[in-house]
Amino acid sequence: MAQLSPALKQATPVLAERGEGVYLYDEAGRRHLDFTAGIGVTSTGHCHPRVVEAAQRQVATLIHGQYTTVMHRPLLRLTERLGDVLPDGLDSLFYMNSGSEAVEAAVRLARHVTGRHNIVVFQGGFHGRTMGAAALTTAGTKFRAGIGPVMPGAIVSPFPTAYRYGWDEEEATRFALRELDYALTTLVSPKDTAALLVEPVLGEGGYIPAPPAFLQGLRERADRHGLLLIVDEVQTGFGRTGRFWGHEHAGIRPDVVITAKGLASGFPLSAIAAPAALMEKAWPGSQGGTYGGNAVACAAALATLDVIQDEGLVDNAAEMGARLQDGLRKVAADHPQIGDVRGLGLMQASEFTGADGQPDPAAAQRAQKAAADRGLLLLTCGAAGNVVRFIPPLIVNAPQIDEALTLWAGCF
Repeated sequence: MAQLSPALKQATPVLAERGEGVYLYDEAGRRHLDFTAGIGVTSTGHCHPRVVEAAQRQVATLIHGQYTTVMHRPLLRLTERLGDVLPDGLDSLFYMNSGSEAVEAAVRLARHVTGRHNIVVFQGGFHGRTMGAAALTTAGTKFRAGIGPVMPGAIVSPFPTAYRYGWDEEEATRFALRELDYALTTLVSPKDTAALLVEPVLGEGGYIPAPPAFLQGLRERADRHGLLLIVDEVQTGFGRTGRFWGHEHAGIRPDVVITAKGLASGFPLSAIAAPAALMEKAWPGSQGGTYGGNAVACAAALATLDVIQDEGLVDNAAEMGARLQDGLRKVAADHPQIGDVRGLGLMQASEFTGADGQPDPAAAQRAQKAAADRGLLLLTCGAAGNVVRFIPPLIVNAPQIDEALTLWAGCF
């Protein structure tokens, strides 16, 4: 009898039978408050009626129209609609299935556009598990251990992780930008460098928001050295941080945006967006794929955009995120093992540390397990696994935030 790979580890004991809104129900009928959202994927909640209806309608007409063979209307409509929410000037799109694929497509494009090979990434970033994306990932050694040598050309520079350094945000930002300048002087020539690649909030790296001054500094250096600025919005995009895109908090415009996860409310779909003048420099045959831009996924993405707009979910993420962070800080005040609470919008985290200030993954895992036992589903992250993250769907309301906080407070 076949079985799942033993390398797959389940974060909670739940065997889900169905989902509805912010809740999952197991086969025994028990309700679980899902603050994982499929790792930020079910942005409109589980089985939002409008997403379900759009997908069902599309399944009955065209399931798959391979987009380098034939064109289909859902893909064209989605491209047009995304033009309304993308940064000004990023008017050309290429679709794939996963975030890792989109990261690799963005790197391929950057290398084609510039004729250079190096990509500067930032410590703690997560960009995927495929061979190229894993080479760019430093959120933990587990993502690329044992598969080397990985793709060359990935240069790692510090991220302003203020809590880990024991500094304030301003000092951490100055340090990170100074070290980037030093790397571009001593480690990698800008003339050999295609792009800077950054997450607006470190995801797997510990839910650490990039200070606006840091992203602004990256934009300035990209312009100064003729580099592309690629922003990985796989987890932060589509309203998650209380702005439609995470980089909007810094008031910058990237050269390339990567999106996935919440884009289609659970259907596999990812994309990169760039100005047409850049996208047309992709070499012939470098963009394609069997399932990219799947018709059903595109229909779900269109419905997702409608729900986000009509239900005011970006503003809701900002408001509910503030409520969640405030509640998490109150819990932390009573529990010294929680050393830091941070996040943007509905992307919040509590970091567990010992009395010596060192990461305490065991405490984080105990709290995460206790939450699951009480009916609150959460995930851990961070290089040491000592950060518990809260990622509810964007539809979450105040009573549900308060319910989660009550459950969380009882986990200690």
